[in-house]
Amino acid sequence: MKTKRILALVHDHLVPPADTTGVDVVTAEWKMEHDVIATLRERGHEVEVLGLLDDLSSIRRAIERFTPDIVFNLMEAFANVTTFDQNVVSHLELMRMPYTGCNPRGMILARDKALSKKLLTYHRIRVPGFFVVRRGMRPRLPKRLGFPLIVKSLFFEASVGISQASVVENEEQLVKRVQFVHDHLGTAAIVEQFIDGRELYVGVLGNERLQVFPVWEMSFSKMPDNRWRIATERVKWSDKYQKTHGIATDRAALPDAIADRIAHVAKRVYRALDLNGYARIDLRLDERGEVFVLEANPNPNLAYGEDFAESGGVAGLSYDRLLDRIVALGLQWDPERG
Repeated sequence: MKTKRILALVHDHLVPPADTTGVDVVTAEWKMEHDVIATLRERGHEVEVLGLLDDLSSIRRAIERFTPDIVFNLMEAFANVTTFDQNVVSHLELMRMPYTGCNPRGMILARDKALSKKLLTYHRIRVPGFFVVRRGMRPRLPKRLGFPLIVKSLFFEASVGISQASVVENEEQLVKRVQFVHDHLGTAAIVEQFIDGRELYVGVLGNERLQVFPVWEMSFSKMPDNRWRIATERVKWSDKYQKTHGIATDRAALPDAIADRIAHVAKRVYRALDLNGYARIDLRLDERGEVFVLEANPNPNLAYGEDFAESGGVAGLSYDRLLDRIVALGLQWDPERG
């Protein structure tokens, strides 16, 4: 693609240094931001970086001064509030400024795990049975659900707040874990039927025409039998824990028929939730071969070497081409038509 003027919007504490000499970028907190910005520059794009905390006016000033062709949105919160990230995108739309990634409507629908499951159920897409416990309320288990159950934040992503204790096997554990979500995460809790099976991820890229990446799987080769095989916060973010328990992600070994069915489900989820740009769909495959959609994640981690980029590479998109494709999709997206 032709080179563009790109304003990279990142969290103020994740602005990568101009000189990374002597720094271990692989373990840096700002690795994703560095990978995206450095690669865009290597592709010839003119990139300016704006670190943002809670000042929307700085976006307007940067756009007026730099006059970018597009904003590469790497924000996952605003003013340290995770659910405010869609408001940043709404602000860009009001300014008629093209941006990368998902539109605000899709972000809102996907963020609320209960609302998204209701929409998917309407479209006859299989999801685990669930109920929501608002803050200040105690859980009342519906007759249709039985233990084990898994308790999560209704809104948080990236396995925030999820641990082995999130899977509960009796009412006492259920009450205790719901209270933990209310007190420590400050959100309502969603309680889902626990699906014992394989942990799968599917990357999807596109606006109207969609490209589905190969199915990816998280494996737990050294996990003790008395541990739940789930993507806890430590499983996702602790290198030491991953090595100890043999946790890795790679292309899933699946029969073609099942892989095709999962790809079809991923497309249906993407469209049902009005997603665009790029997203990752999280699923579980039980021992009977039934596919359950756990959630959809707009704007997943774009770091080089992470699952989304790796699966894109298997699909034929090198990392630099993947970023160019994401930029192109942002330039093509029309919020008024969408």
